[in-house]
Amino acid sequence: MAETCANPLLLGWIKEWLDQARELNSKGVTVYKRAYDSMKVCPLTFNHPIEALRLNGIGPKLCDRLTEKLKAYCEENGLPMPETSCKSKKRPSGENLPDAAPPKKPRKSKQYVPALRSGAYALLLGLATQREDSSIGLSKAQLIEVAQPHCDASFTTPVDTTKFYTAWSSMKTLIQKDLVYEHGRPLRRYTLTEEGWTVAKTIQNTATSSSRTTNKPVTTVTSGFLNTKPSASTIHSETSFLLDPLDLEDNAQFKSHRPLATKSSLGRDETSLDRFLAANKISQGPNAASISRATGQQEQRPMPFEQRDLDRETPPGDFASKLIALPPGSFKVQLILDSREIRASTDRDYIANELIKKGITPQVRALEVGDALWVARFNNSNFLATYQEEGEEVLLDWIVERKRLDDLIGSIKDGRFLEQKFRLQRSGIKNVIYLVEDFSVTYDSNATALKFNEIITSAIASTQVVSGYFVKKTRNLDDTIRYLARMTFLLQKMYEPSGKAPTSPVALIPSSQVFSQSYLTKLKASRNEDPSTTYAVTYPTFAALTSKSDVLTLRDIFLKMLMRTRGISGEKALEIQRRWNTPRKFIEAFEAFDGQDPKEKEKMVSDQMKSLVGRKKVAHALSKKLAEIWGEAG
Repeated sequence: MAETCANPLLLGWIKEWLDQARELNSKGVTVYKRAYDSMKVCPLTFNHPIEALRLNGIGPKLCDRLTEKLKAYCEENGLPMPETSCKSKKRPSGENLPDAAPPKKPRKSKQYVPALRSGAYALLLGLATQREDSSIGLSKAQLIEVAQPHCDASFTTPVDTTKFYTAWSSMKTLIQKDLVYEHGRPLRRYTLTEEGWTVAKTIQNTATSSSRTTNKPVTTVTSGFLNTKPSASTIHSETSFLLDPLDLEDNAQFKSHRPLATKSSLGRDETSLDRFLAANKISQGPNAASISRATGQQEQRPMPFEQRDLDRETPPGDFASKLIALPPGSFKVQLILDSREIRASTDRDYIANELIKKGITPQVRALEVGDALWVARFNNSNFLATYQEEGEEVLLDWIVERKRLDDLIGSIKDGRFLEQKFRLQRSGIKNVIYLVEDFSVTYDSNATALKFNEIITSAIASTQVVSGYFVKKTRNLDDTIRYLARMTFLLQKMYEPSGKAPTSPVALIPSSQVFSQSYLTKLKASRNEDPSTTYAVTYPTFAALTSKSDVLTLRDIFLKMLMRTRGISGEKALEIQRRWNTPRKFIEAFEAFDGQDPKEKEKMVSDQMKSLVGRKKVAHALSKKLAEIWGEAG
């Protein structure tokens, strides 16, 4: 394509950056693709990259990068650097532009700056606690912790009880304005973009200038994290306030940040300031510097989040120390039903109504996976907030996947059967109940009935032996309802017995410790050490872990793409993925045979996997089909 372009050199460099962005799966793909398309159809020859500003999709930053690339090219080849006739970086009115490029909206000259102490204002300052070159990001709970002191509104509780909007709703605006980048799975993390850092530093400059007349503490952005500098007049008052642990424990501002050490653990006779600050993790906070100066101790600089345990994946040995034990009697067991589980379209509340008659009041909502599950709902709705966790429910280790006999057959045919089991395994739930409900199915012939009976028997056996799930058979819907009621009473007896300790204590895994790559491994190790304990996550974390799209990695997507080809089973897809890690590498492997005998391309997969036996082996006919699909994808 570059040979037919008026500027092949510039086009080639943009294509190189576009390929790199695609390889890294970064947001720059959209930017470079737009610039590539504009440069490709442009009939004008540019003497200098700055002249490409007239094209849609090419901005000053990309022109500067092209200029640097051209300088290096000229120095390497002994060529003079071309001069430019452009005196400004403004786009011309539109003459001589290619017709294929769509008109672009004019750029806003005014920089977006959020209102003082608004949600967006606080979020930008909170994200500035990271280093500018960091790409790890902060989770929602971590960001709320550092942003709340800079905002007048709450990030967790709506100001208007009739609405659901909190200060966190401003995050959507920041993402839309490309000031914040959202990434990560299953736990979303947030980082500032280049534009976001510019706005954050603008806020810092404004706060610095205004503080000169008010003599108030100044929040500045230096070296990638916030450094609060209190004035001399505020040091004494802050120090006298922080020296009393009981006063600090009762202060609402610190309650919203992190759980503090209890009165019984510190006591009135606690005189060591170091021990008190360490117990309450205040030494890393913005007031640490003022306390150190007031007491004559060495000043400790606040640590960026990348150096804290909160932002690192906990080593396997320390995983247990991060768990949160749920006090007995602090919660009630609640049955949750999937809103799509109904008796008929005209009788949607039948299951819930029948359970109510049996003394169980379920809650109905749309579930990511499963048809019924049980959660621990806390008596104190703010219990999880004290640990920087979302919601007021913790998922217990029990879930039911209900299948009518006709639905089981349908799910096997369309692939839902394997997909649902895959997501159940990804969730880490220990006790999965696969409930098969008998339902009269009419077959066309005895041969068809025999065929489907074999399929059902095989699926149930695989669920029990391979997946390790408990299979429960019920006669009809009413029998299923009775089973759900009995299970609810059993779990209530296990987790909330009256007058004695629960038979199965519950330990909460903090959301900050849930990493999709190692979560299941750590969970399995913890269960082996203490099988009697129920290891739980919050309901929002469970929803993210079991989402159909949020937790899918590139490897998962590649496997799903391969299995869409008829004849490619899970075993075959895994073997293909082991040899060609990504779709791009798979396509490039086929492209390497361009210009050679087409038969060589057709048997590439079968030749690479000829040493395998059984169901993992790929026959020549199937290899040819893959070559027809993926060989033309490039």
